[in-house]
Amino acid sequence: MELPGVEKRNEQRFLLASMSQLSHSPSVSTSSPVLARFRLGSGVAKLVLSGESEPNKAVAVFELPSSQLFKLSPVQSLCISQTSESNTEQTCSRGITIQCRTEEESRAFHSAFEEWKKPLALQGTDLPNGTVSTSKSKFEEKVEASSAKMYFDYYGQLLHQQNMMQDFVRTGTYYAAVIENRNDFHGRVVVDVGAGSGILSLFAAQAGAKHVYAVEASEMAEYARKLVAGNPLLAERITVIKGKVEDVELPEKADILISEPMGTLLVNERMLESYVIARDRFLAPDGKMFPTQGRIHMAPFSDEYLYLEIANKGSAYVGYFAQPVVDAFDPRLLVAPAISHSIDFASIKEEELYEIDIPLRFISSVSTRIHGLACWFDVLFNGSTVQRWLTTAPGAPTTHWYQLRCVLAQPLYVMPGQEITGQLHLVAHEAQSYTIYLTLSAVVGEMLHTSFGKLDLKSPYYRMSQSQAYPVAQDQQPDQPLQTQDT
Repeated sequence: MELPGVEKRNEQRFLLASMSQLSHSPSVSTSSPVLARFRLGSGVAKLVLSGESEPNKAVAVFELPSSQLFKLSPVQSLCISQTSESNTEQTCSRGITIQCRTEEESRAFHSAFEEWKKPLALQGTDLPNGTVSTSKSKFEEKVEASSAKMYFDYYGQLLHQQNMMQDFVRTGTYYAAVIENRNDFHGRVVVDVGAGSGILSLFAAQAGAKHVYAVEASEMAEYARKLVAGNPLLAERITVIKGKVEDVELPEKADILISEPMGTLLVNERMLESYVIARDRFLAPDGKMFPTQGRIHMAPFSDEYLYLEIANKGSAYVGYFAQPVVDAFDPRLLVAPAISHSIDFASIKEEELYEIDIPLRFISSVSTRIHGLACWFDVLFNGSTVQRWLTTAPGAPTTHWYQLRCVLAQPLYVMPGQEITGQLHLVAHEAQSYTIYLTLSAVVGEMLHTSFGKLDLKSPYYRMSQSQAYPVAQDQQPDQPLQTQDT
C-alpha cells in the first residue's frame, strides 16, 4: 500500500502489537492490539493511539512536529514528545514504547512517521509502505558495505566482546576512571558510543548517571539488553538503542560521552570518527568525553630476529613487509627516545582524521641497524577528581591491542647521537582502516640513506605467542606511560 498524496492523505492506519507509557502507568499500557493512526488535526500532523476494540477512544496523542521516534530493536520503538501544558508555561516530555508485530511492519511504521512529520509543503512523496529511504548515511558514504558487514558481524559475537572485557587493563582502567570521577557522572545524562556489551553503560549507571543511552549498531545490542536487564537496580536508567551514532536520534543532549573507540595504532577501524560525530550530535557544549585525549607514540627499533623472520618468507616476503606487526615487544629494542602525536577528541574535526601526517625526528642512542618504527598509544580520562591514563606501552601490562611495528625492507645503519628523520603518513580508506606510508632517513658518511614502507593497517601480522611482562626502565613507573615528547 502506498502513502496517499497530500490532497488525499486524510489518515493512515497501523495495527501494533502493544504499547506502554515509560512511567508504566496502567491507564495507558496495553498488551492487546493497538490501532495507530496518522492524521491531520487543526493543520498539525498527529499520531493517535487507541485500543483496537475502541478506535474512537484515544489513549495517547502525539503532535508529530514535536515528536521523535527511536528504534530500540527490530520490532520495538520509543516515541518521545515535548509538549506544553495548555494552562501553564511548563514544557514537559513524555514517551511510550510501541511493539510492532513484525520487523517489516516496524520499518513501514517508521517510514510513515517520518513522512507525516515532514512540513506540509514537503509531504506526499508517495513512498511504498515499508520502504526505507535509499539515501546513504554519512557512515555508508565513507565505508564500503562489505567492510561494515564484517565489522558489525565481528563485534556482534559474544566471544570477541568477552575477549575485550577480559582485558583487565582496559576494563579495569575504564571502571576506575568512571567510579573515581563519580561527580562527573552523578545525575548526568550519558551516551555510550558503540556500547558493545553495555559494560561501560553499567559503570556509568553505577556511578549515579541520571540516564544512559547505550548506542550499538551490531547484534550485540540484544546481549546488551540482557546484560542490562540482569541488573534491575541499574536497568531502569539505561536505554539500549540499536543503530549507528550517525543515524540515531536521541531525546536529549548528553552531559558525558563514554566510549572505547580505540583500535590498533589508536585509529584503526575508524571509530574515532564516530566518536567525534557523536560529540557534535549529542554532547552539550560544556560536556565531557571519556576518554578525552589520545596520543600515538613512536620510536625506531632494532630487531634482527623479526627482520629475518619476515625477510625469509621466500617470494611472499614483499607481502609480509606490507603488514604491520602486532605483538608485545621488549622496550629495550627501542634505539631512541619516543615522540608522540596528540589527538584532542574534544576539539578535533572528523575530517582531520581522514589523513594524519606526523613528522619524525629522533636521536639514536646506540650504534645499530634500524629495522622500522614501533608504535603504541595511550588515552587520557580527564575527570574532575582523578586523571587516569590507559596505556598500551611496551613494558606496561599487556593489553589486547599489544603494540605495533612497521618493518622496513631496507634497514638503516646509525651511530650514537645520529639524527633520524622521516614521516609517518596515515591515509584513511573505505575498509575502515588506514594505509601507512613510512619514511625514515639517516646520513651514513656523506650519503643520505632513506628507506620507504607502505603498509595496510587493515591487514596486520599478528605475532603473539604468550603475553610477556618485559622490564621497564629504572626511571619509569610501571603504571605510567613512557616519557615522550610531543611532535
